[in-house]
Amino acid sequence: QLQLVESGGGLVQPGGSLRLSCAASGFTLDGYAIGWFRQAPGKELEGVSCISSRGDSTNYLDSVKGRFTISRDNAKNTVYLQMNSLKPEDTAVYYCAASTSSLCPEYSRYEYNYWGQGIQVIVSS
Repeated sequence: QLQLVESGGGLVQPGGSLRLSCAASGFTLDGYAIGWFRQAPGKELEGVSCISSRGDSTNYLDSVKGRFTISRDNAKNTVYLQMNSLKPEDTAVYYCAASTSSLCPEYSRYEYNYWGQGIQVIVSS
């Protein structure tokens, strides 16, 4: 069974940090571009960051540039999203997703083939 499982979410104060992990089971991630998405209450799903299958290309939502860093460890079959200087507007359910494309596709749910179940991130004092 092909699965992506997110971990590392939780409650953090503004200005704090969290590191999300996305671990795969049932398949290896090294042939897939991996994206992180988020959905805040009452808002649409938005793409946050993506990393190519070889890790040599990344992109970020403008509002997280300079604060979030995506990385991958193919040996551990895991992708990470380091989130620093968190703001209340970063509060959302975060999802990782795998695309069969080796390069990052558009931030569309239809471009990604496998999705995790999501994990809550709450930024609040």
